[in-house]
Amino acid sequence: METPEFDLAGRQNYRLFTPVTIRFSDQDSMGHVNNVSFAAYIEAARTMLIQGILDRFRHAGLDFILARVAIDYLQELHYPGTVDVGARLIRIGGKSLTSGYGVFSGAVCVATAVSINVFYDMTARRSVAPPDDIRAAIDQEISGR
Repeated sequence: METPEFDLAGRQNYRLFTPVTIRFSDQDSMGHVNNVSFAAYIEAARTMLIQGILDRFRHAGLDFILARVAIDYLQELHYPGTVDVGARLIRIGGKSLTSGYGVFSGAVCVATAVSINVFYDMTARRSVAPPDDIRAAIDQEISGR
């Protein structure tokens, strides 16, 4: 998986944050937040990030599907509390979009992740290249303009 040019654990590297409440049921038998819960926290941020882009352009039938996610667990996390999940775009490919995440408990990064999503035509039921206007908006976001 592609390594981003910036530190995913650096809170300053994100503009978009999604707050997520840690639930009692997120714990494992040792009292730590379990790995499936981390994936759900990242999913909340991922859908806010990518759906936010798609919603701006309104292409009927265009959606995205998760192709890959890799999570690095850096520190323990415990109930109760909340986390802020930072999300950002990393790269756009022919039919895919790579995004990066940092899960923060206060100022401490407890996990990072990179995911690859594929643009998907819900009518044709197949992956597709993103329309030019979406590609341009993503390119602009990635370059920081």
